[in-house]
Amino acid sequence: MSVSLFDTFLTTPDMIAVFDDASVVQAMFSFEAALARAQAAEGIIPDTAARAIANVCNAQLYDIPAIVHASRRSGSLAIPLVKELTKTVALFSQESATFVHWGSTSQDAIDTGMVLVTRQALKLLDDGLDMLIESLLTLAQSHLFTPILARTLMQPAQVTSFGFKLAGWTAPLMRARVQLRQTAQRALQLQLGGAVGTLAVMGAQGPAVMRRVAADLGLAIADAAWHTQRDEWMRLGMEVAVLVGSLGKIATDLSLLSQGEIAELAEPSGSGRGGSSAMPHKRNPVSSMIALAATTRTPHHAAALLASMGQQHERGLGNWQAELAEWPGLFLSAHGALSALSEAMAGLQVDTARMRRNIDGLQGLVFAEAVSIFLAAAIGRPQAHSLMEQLTQKAVSSGSGLDVVVIDAVKKDGRLRDKIDLDVLQNLFDPVAATTPAEALARPQIQKIREVMATLTPLPSIPLLKANIS
Repeated sequence: MSVSLFDTFLTTPDMIAVFDDASVVQAMFSFEAALARAQAAEGIIPDTAARAIANVCNAQLYDIPAIVHASRRSGSLAIPLVKELTKTVALFSQESATFVHWGSTSQDAIDTGMVLVTRQALKLLDDGLDMLIESLLTLAQSHLFTPILARTLMQPAQVTSFGFKLAGWTAPLMRARVQLRQTAQRALQLQLGGAVGTLAVMGAQGPAVMRRVAADLGLAIADAAWHTQRDEWMRLGMEVAVLVGSLGKIATDLSLLSQGEIAELAEPSGSGRGGSSAMPHKRNPVSSMIALAATTRTPHHAAALLASMGQQHERGLGNWQAELAEWPGLFLSAHGALSALSEAMAGLQVDTARMRRNIDGLQGLVFAEAVSIFLAAAIGRPQAHSLMEQLTQKAVSSGSGLDVVVIDAVKKDGRLRDKIDLDVLQNLFDPVAATTPAEALARPQIQKIREVMATLTPLPSIPLLKANIS
């Protein structure tokens, strides 16, 4: 698979390598080698034929660009691949060449190849999630009592805990990691059905061959060929799309908090990162940019994949081929966003002083609801709400802090003067004290995420199978 210059800019070399032409072709050769071994074990083809086939199932022996070019005319990557494999086997044994791809079909080789490379792609995503989640949890733990403005409808609302906000970023990523693993257990299935999915050529040994090939490749065994039943495969793709959406939410918040007018967070800088070609003072949030680009593109990939599900009869015409073309894009975008945000969080600069100044600059107005509830205990909620409306307007018009205005009003109001503890009232305007409810929620959430993390062992690194059987 070739990617454009701008695709390369938005993803990672590791994920490009997973879906590279050579990787996909080698994955298909791995299927052909495993098929030959399984058929030999079941007595369908001679053992000598299986050896001859498997020994040349090595992508390095072939002109991959020529195979890819020929596939445009044949309509399937598998057709020229099998043709070249047959020719190569024939150089050593004409008889063995007759057993290449025995009882299989093009879609078996292509789908299984895509499953094998997708398994590698999921490993990259899982490792990336592990790194990003750990960075976010570490930050969250250290900022449980760091006050920051919560903003609703893009406007200042109340004071919350930055740790609580970080926990909110992390939880969807943890859910995505677990869900991807669970969905992959079902979706990473062998595709083997022959011409119309019935394994007809292999006869009674067909199911046994399928079990052997699946075991050889480390894949799940499907109940039946899923040539045009794409539901489990699509669920996996949609989970990747949901992950990108969650990454996009983090990138959106990070980019907004990094704006110069807000300046509460900043992505790492140095070595030309985030610079401008015209304005030396600029510090562009490039990690957010990459993740937001992924968020913009991913829904289109997901929609195209869903649109491809209505495949005709026992082999799709056009829609399966569209699915194959769209599938890598999901993973390219996901890993690009994941890697960019991991880099950002590893070196994130948190300006707690600026967070406090942004709170203080609002004259205490963000504490109005808490004060209203407190006053309601003395004069009832309707009266307290009405009083606070008047006092907030007075604070705005006078430029005074709301705390000064409220305390002055309480001292002058006979209904309130003897009922209100002024020390408690003053504490309601303390930003750090205001983080307490958020901290109380964030702490167990962080602990729960860590407990789930502890149950997840790293996914194994499974290279594509080697060609020989000796």
